[in-house]
Amino acid sequence: MPLRWQEVALPLITIAFLIVLKYIPATAHLPLSRAAGVVAFGYAAFLALRLVQPEEGIIVDGGWAELRPSLVEYFACYGAAALAAILLFAVIVMGSVADTTQLIATYLAVIGLAAGSVGIGMAGLFTNTRWDHRQVKHRSALGREVVLNWSDVRAVRPNWRGITIFGTTGSFTFSQFHGGAAQLAKHAATRARRNSETATSAFAA
Repeated sequence: MPLRWQEVALPLITIAFLIVLKYIPATAHLPLSRAAGVVAFGYAAFLALRLVQPEEGIIVDGGWAELRPSLVEYFACYGAAALAAILLFAVIVMGSVADTTQLIATYLAVIGLAAGSVGIGMAGLFTNTRWDHRQVKHRSALGREVVLNWSDVRAVRPNWRGITIFGTTGSFTFSQFHGGAAQLAKHAATRARRNSETATSAFAA
């Protein structure tokens, strides 16, 4: 699946924000150059892992195809968790010698990284999406299951959280970073177009 504009804009905005903070007196002494370097390195790793993201789902029992978490999601989830743990350890060890601004900035980074890790895990690693020739099923990390018949699919739209499939009986969102996401999105879009054409023909008749 090709890169979306959000995947390019987010790291550029983050790096630009860190550069701006470097020229603000209250935050100029923080290691913002190193933080920008970490963001740039992480984005380079993200692009490299994106190249090896599988385009097709895994065939499992009974003729079902299934999405699987990609290396991008594992890297982002566990990498963010590991970096949060390292920063938290640094705060605990160096808390008595660091100034207040550095402590606050580090705590905010820890919270942001931890929240990002949990969010990626909940939205990607611990969900399950599968489909066959009749229907598509999605189970969230909390166990909520949505089942859509292909004949009920009405639209497929990308968003910040991933790709959403809309049906007459419900909708669900799956990660665009899953292995097989491109295949499922293309298949769902084809079904939605056919369903729309069938409904239009029936209405005209």
